[in-house]
Amino acid sequence: MAIVLSRRRDLMARTRVFATKVFDMSASSQHATQTVRRAALALSVWLALGYSAFAQSAGPAPFQRLAGQWSGSGTIEFSDNRREPIRCRAGYDVLGDRSQLQFDIRCASQSYNFDLRGSAVYAGGRVTGTWSEATNNTGGSMSGTAQGSRFQVDAQGPGLSARFTLLTRGSSQSVTIRSTDPTSKVQGASIHLRRR
Repeated sequence: MAIVLSRRRDLMARTRVFATKVFDMSASSQHATQTVRRAALALSVWLALGYSAFAQSAGPAPFQRLAGQWSGSGTIEFSDNRREPIRCRAGYDVLGDRSQLQFDIRCASQSYNFDLRGSAVYAGGRVTGTWSEATNNTGGSMSGTAQGSRFQVDAQGPGLSARFTLLTRGSSQSVTIRSTDPTSKVQGASIHLRRR
């Protein structure tokens, strides 16, 4: 009789241990399920925010920021250290799939003026194209980069070797021209334009 009672107590003890393990496994499974759900939710939110940030950073095509008519003024610098105020007008036509641009920039100071025209193509962060200057009847090629609202282009040709930097923010645009030829009559210009 004592042996039977001992076995019964042992069986009951094992049953309690088994039940406890099953309960723990069930609780662990529920916890794991909740963890997976939370991770999935966090991943979804992260992907949504990441896509939104990417879309905002991508923004419009670089040339699209330039489209339209602009006018403004600035300063032109000569090799003899003279400076003169200068007034400018610029027009940018964006063509095709917004990766092609035609431009016309006309500026005049008291003793100097230029009429710069050209076309450019954007692909993979690079800008390439050609330009012509009617006042001095010259022209050449240009190449550079476009990053967001900033363009930096080197223009090369007879009578002109210069770096152009354009920064466009909304309806405001700054144009900086720096000659890379120390013998050039014009050493640079700083111009601020507003969209008309």
